[in-house]
Amino acid sequence: MSRLRAVTILAGFAALTVPLMPVQAALVRVHRRAARRFPHWYHRQVCRLFGIRLSIEGEVAQDRPVLFVSNHTSWLDITVLSAVAPLSFVAKKEVGTWPFVSSLARLQRTVFVDRERRGAVGETASEILERLAAGDSVVLFAEGTSSDGNRVLPFKTSLFAAAKPTSRQGTAPPDAVVQTLSLVYTRLNGVPLGRGDRPLVGWYGDMEMTSHAWQLLRAGSLDARIRVGRPVPLADFADRKALARHSEHEIRRNVVSILRARPHGEAVVPTAPSAEVVRALQQRPRPEGSAATDGGQRKFT
Repeated sequence: MSRLRAVTILAGFAALTVPLMPVQAALVRVHRRAARRFPHWYHRQVCRLFGIRLSIEGEVAQDRPVLFVSNHTSWLDITVLSAVAPLSFVAKKEVGTWPFVSSLARLQRTVFVDRERRGAVGETASEILERLAAGDSVVLFAEGTSSDGNRVLPFKTSLFAAAKPTSRQGTAPPDAVVQTLSLVYTRLNGVPLGRGDRPLVGWYGDMEMTSHAWQLLRAGSLDARIRVGRPVPLADFADRKALARHSEHEIRRNVVSILRARPHGEAVVPTAPSAEVVRALQQRPRPEGSAATDGGQRKFT
């Protein structure tokens, strides 16, 4: 049954995505506002197709450019966060070489950064500033990698250099704001995900994306909880380190809060993992040298 579920979802994903790719390509060329909003609608349909139920707390700032800072757990984060609001992502340049994924990333107007080249940060900063000036919203995964979902990794302040550049690289629009996105996957098939189960969703270490996606689609429906931080003017931060400290503190506090309590505030009651969770955990590939709950991390963005 789980295999049939995965096959049905993949067939539906292809039927939805392939015909819409040329539509978005045309919008990117001729209608900036529509090109910004169309992926938001698309990802909400993908969430429904995948069986992902979203619980969103807080509101995204309207009618102004937003720099979003988020924690990072899985390839699935792209679809879940895109279903929250119209936005684009900052990703490492290698993502632009991945088959099919690179096409989807470019259609969503991803900002690619070359971390190996010294002048790349300045170029990326300029592109982010241009996007913000045009009214776009951009997401930065501040950990610089993905985790197993049980923790928030230390933020890399160097990644904020493009988001909070020096005066020589330019300045952000005066109305630009920063908002944090704290994302936790809370339930699988309605059963709360415990510490030992949550890495089923996490994509990290040396996991191969295709096999991980297959196992996750077979496992069942997911609940994802996203807490949106209050908007803070980007100009309020003295430098990239101040921006990183604020974002890390808020996201870490929110993720811990979500992990320790259920959505409606009831106390957490330990439960045994469901049969679907156990089977999926046993079947999924393990990164070499990693444990089930404290595995390595995947450099994704």
